[in-house]
Amino acid sequence: MGVWIGRGRKARSCYGFDDISLVPGDITLNPAEVDVSTKIAGFELKMPILAAAMDGVVDPGFAGEFGKLGGIAVLNLMGVYTRYENPYEVIGNIISSPVEKATSLIQEIYKEPVKEELIAHRVAECKKNNIICAVSSIPQWALKYGNIAQEAGADIFIVQSTVTTAKHISKSYNPLDIKSFCSVLKIPVIVGNCVTYKVAYELLETGISGLLVGIGPGAACTSREVLGIGIPQVTATVDCAAARDLYYKKTGRYIPIITDGGMITSGDICKAFACGADAVMVGSAFVRAKEAPGKGYHWGMSTSDENLPRGTRVYLGTSGALKEILYGPAKTDDGTQNLVGAIKLSMASLGTATLREMQLIDIAIAPAIKTEGKVYQIAKKNLSNKK
Repeated sequence: MGVWIGRGRKARSCYGFDDISLVPGDITLNPAEVDVSTKIAGFELKMPILAAAMDGVVDPGFAGEFGKLGGIAVLNLMGVYTRYENPYEVIGNIISSPVEKATSLIQEIYKEPVKEELIAHRVAECKKNNIICAVSSIPQWALKYGNIAQEAGADIFIVQSTVTTAKHISKSYNPLDIKSFCSVLKIPVIVGNCVTYKVAYELLETGISGLLVGIGPGAACTSREVLGIGIPQVTATVDCAAARDLYYKKTGRYIPIITDGGMITSGDICKAFACGADAVMVGSAFVRAKEAPGKGYHWGMSTSDENLPRGTRVYLGTSGALKEILYGPAKTDDGTQNLVGAIKLSMASLGTATLREMQLIDIAIAPAIKTEGKVYQIAKKNLSNKK
């Protein structure tokens, strides 16, 4: 299937969250009685949401608050918290920088080497809160930092890069052998990011305990603009979920997939579950929390690349406490607060009692879903943007 684009080649039609709508079923349920819990890397979560490993989102304090509310916040082991004894002074410089100087300043700040003793110290700070401690690094440093984090008490290690495959070729350095890494590390390993069926299946075969799905959809990520790569999140999630389902059928081992990025509202999050996700990883929604270290500022993990930045600094503002964003009561009408409540109401309206049931509901291709009959809302938004 596909559309001929010339030279004997076809291009496939792919879909993002704005292109689809969820179709209600034959029954409805009481929202208070649906189950939004999920299981990630062997851990039971009260809610199916992870906070992204962004320096403006997650520090040890935020990780503690997020964990107590039932989710997992991932700490970036290659961020300012492991490079500086006093990271908040550095964050203050980032958020106060003029727009035109922000990228160059971030590049300079992240030249400071990661300090191994700070890795252990930050993990210990997270563990003091009696939460599930998840940390991340890029593949090149995963083996070294993974051992340090494990010894310090981390519960989950995430290997994350712009594009991850089970096979990586290099003549100048030894690539990370994901299968070997999973067997050596005693704690569960989650890997990302990917967007295609074949790569997802090959990664599942390496022994990972979770898979991150998404290339370039994040609010502070510019990979799609800089590199021209990526697949819209609806198609990416459906394809990777299909790989998960086949792998489970063949092996009896169910490995959760986590849709990572591209979700602006609670409605987008609900659509991710309908496409097959077991959990979602979100950054921009939590930058707006009072507890977020970025004070409303958000910058991509690859903004600091010395040669080719693939991220930017954006300002989203602060809208409320983390608990309000997750559980309400919502003080905004745009789907950015009470995310868990919205998931429950969506599930109940669809007649699904669990997330696994929600993965099987009907989906409609509906590009007008956000504009049909919304002329006054659109006008209101345009007026607000002009102000």
